Order: sequence, then C-alpha cells, then structure tokens
Amino acid sequence: MLSNVIPNNDVHCRRYTEGTTKDACCRTHGSLQLRQKHLLSIVRFAYNALTDRTSSLSGQSSEVILAQEQGAVLSMTGKKKELEADFGFGEVEGTLVLTDQRLIFACTNEKLVELPVGFLEADLIFSEVEDIGQIPQKPPNVFIPISSVESVKPHGGRLERPGFEIEWEDGGTRKSFLIVQGEERKGKGLKDWVPVIENLKAGRQKLVTLPRPPSQDTLQGKIVKVLSDMQEKGVLEIEEEVEDQFKVELDPDEVQAGCDALASQGIIKRYPDSSGDVFYRRASPLGEDDLSS
Repeated sequence: MLSNVIPNNDVHCRRYTEGTTKDACCRTHGSLQLRQKHLLSIVRFAYNALTDRTSSLSGQSSEVILAQEQGAVLSMTGKKKELEADFGFGEVEGTLVLTDQRLIFACTNEKLVELPVGFLEADLIFSEVEDIGQIPQKPPNVFIPISSVESVKPHGGRLERPGFEIEWEDGGTRKSFLIVQGEERKGKGLKDWVPVIENLKAGRQKLVTLPRPPSQDTLQGKIVKVLSDMQEKGVLEIEEEVEDQFKVELDPDEVQAGCDALASQGIIKRYPDSSGDVFYRRASPLGEDDLSS
C-alpha cells in the first residue's frame, strides 16, 4: 500500500538526460532519495499511528465477563415445565455467564463433580468457561443479548431452587427461560443477578476498571488464566490447573507468591478460610455488586 504513495527511487533524473554531468545528476538524485525517504518515514509513522488507534478503539469494545454460575439449570417456563424441571425432566445443566453485553448459558466442555449433601452425594454438572470466544454459537448453548431482554424477575420460594425467569426477543420471537441454581449455598445467588441484569439493560450498572493482567508468558499471567472462570480455588488447585494447561512443573510456594502478588494489585481476590486455608478468585468489574461474593 505504501509503494503506491512513494515514487520509485530508480527513476532517472531528467536533468542528466538533458546534458547535466553525471556527478551533478547523482547529487540531485541523492537529494531526491533523501526527501523520498523522509516522506516515506512520515507516511509510515502516520499509518502505524492510525493502525494502533484503530486497534485501541476496537479493544475498548471487547466483551468482559462479570460473573459465572457453575451447575445452573435451564428449563422452559410454565407450570408444566417447572414441574418437569423439579423431577429432572426437560432441563439442561451447564454454566451461566454474565458479561457486560450478553447472558450466556454454556453446555459444552462439561465436567461432573460429586458434592456432599448430608450423608449423600449430588452430581454437579457444569461447563468450564475461561474464554467466551470458545463457546460454539449453536444449541444447546444459549446467547441472550442484554439489549434484547424484555423482563427478568426472581424465582424461588422456601421449597424452590432460587433463580430467575427471563424473557427476550430473538428475531421477532419472544422467548422465555427459567434458570435456577443447581445447589443451595450461603451468600449471593442467581436471584441477585436480577438487579444487575436490569441495570445493564438500562445502562445504569457501574463497572470498575481492573488492572491489566500480566502476559501469559509469566506465572502470574498463567494464574489469571485459570482463574478466569470466576471460581474460588486454593493454591494446590491453581497449581494443578496451571501445570495441566501450560505443561509446566511448579512449586506450591511460587504459586502462593504469585497469587499474593496478583491480589496486592487488585487483579484477583484473596479469601482466607476459617480452617486456615486461603482461596483466590478473579476480581469482577462489578466491584461492590460482585455476584460471586
């Protein structure tokens, strides 16, 4: 593209062809070459500056993960459908992801974990989501643009699993799903997602700017990558996931040091447990409205 802007340096000096001495022509031609090189450097500088600006502007509109709920259960709405869901029919389990632009229900790359429930064990099925760009844009995965949401309301009572019912427009068709938690727990749950979704739709939700994470060429960058699913993890679990993903051998002490350094920068959060163990989780741009706390 730049070759179309700059004249060809091999062009002969017209004055030489008209009888000017060769030395004079060389001096004239050399001066022309210097001017051409100067012009070329200016054009290249302007072109690179424009390219960098375009890349910067496109980066500002990138989608940001705000929260995740592993083991969520999705079903169609209506009394019959709710009854089917209560007995395990007509429902899909996966991971619910909230971004600043969409609500995504992912059912790919599924894992099964057995959780203790009293003297019994319950199966929790979820999808690991560290990069929303890797979620196939096809069923059974569901993608709901926040801008298309018509209504969202809490669901669940004393004997029902907490969650919310959501309606949205999809190509002129009104759709409705019920999404509930796959397990009971203390703290915030899917009901608390309702006001955040409403505020995102209305453009009122405040988001904080988090520090830029280190490169994945570094240990700290690798730690941030495995914590991108917004779940709390201990040092040994983080070490295992980093070793598995990046095919490296690590020492728990260096992983602990890396986690503490990231926590001091505000990139991840540190959660001491009553047992003395420490857990870490990726910080959320929701700030005080963090749905994982």
